[in-house]
Amino acid sequence: MTPLFLIVLGIAAIIIIGISIVLLRRSEEDPLSSRIDEFAVREEMVSIEDIELSMPITDRIFVPIIRRVSEFVVRLTPQTTLERTTRLLELAGNPRNMTAAEFWAARGFLTVLIGGLAFFVARGNPAGKILLYILGGSALGFMLPVMLLRSMKDRRQGAVIKKLPDALDLMTICVDAGLTFNAAMQKVDEKWDDELAREFGRVIYEMQLGKTRRAALKDMSERLDVPDVTSFIAAVLQAEQLGVGIGKVLRIQSQQMRIRRRQRAEEKAQQAPVKMLFPMVFLIFPTIFLVLLGPAAFQIIRSDSLRGVTG
Repeated sequence: MTPLFLIVLGIAAIIIIGISIVLLRRSEEDPLSSRIDEFAVREEMVSIEDIELSMPITDRIFVPIIRRVSEFVVRLTPQTTLERTTRLLELAGNPRNMTAAEFWAARGFLTVLIGGLAFFVARGNPAGKILLYILGGSALGFMLPVMLLRSMKDRRQGAVIKKLPDALDLMTICVDAGLTFNAAMQKVDEKWDDELAREFGRVIYEMQLGKTRRAALKDMSERLDVPDVTSFIAAVLQAEQLGVGIGKVLRIQSQQMRIRRRQRAEEKAQQAPVKMLFPMVFLIFPTIFLVLLGPAAFQIIRSDSLRGVTG
């Protein structure tokens, strides 16, 4: 590797890490407002410039740039594409309130960055090969954010499916103890800190703002897009409409969710031999054959060479 390539690779890594920090880990609230509140608690006389300079460089430089670029992206991107991206961000948990325009801005930046990095890697080769490298790097940069977002969505839905039976058990105990359904959801939010508990907490918060429980639960079902949650919420809403006791519904739903979780575990156990077949055939078996038959092969070669010498 040439020193120039190493320098370009280091710069690219720093830029990618910076973009990741800005887009995925920036504060959910306005950083300037939080810094103003912090200085207000200290009761210090400071100017707005001092407060802005005390903010991290990512909030002072990168965030305004990304917002300006995202405003430009909104004008060029079709509305349906932005809506699909917003839906995917919502299913992925809306990482740090990232908007669809900011996501597309980061996607375009990574496309150009990895494409340019591929050009530096392939320079000195024929033009056709350079073009192939650029196209491959650009495609990788264009698809990588979507792949990461879909991976986040799958992990989030898997965590919700895994936690739902335990949450229903806790809610059943709370309802049997005399609490209301809303108070049971509040207990789940207070006891755990995971995706499902945060969604129950958001339902309680929306209801406090004036939204009906039916609408808040339906919105929760759409945000998660998990069949188990959808069936649970449908059963709760139907029980509320028909006047059925919510404790009985929760108990039945908890049993069903545990049965489904056991069935998924059995299904994965049955899929394990098939998934292990290809690594065993192409990786493990050749190594075993090499270890077992290698000494015999060396002995055969040595005996043939000795026969040739004596003959």
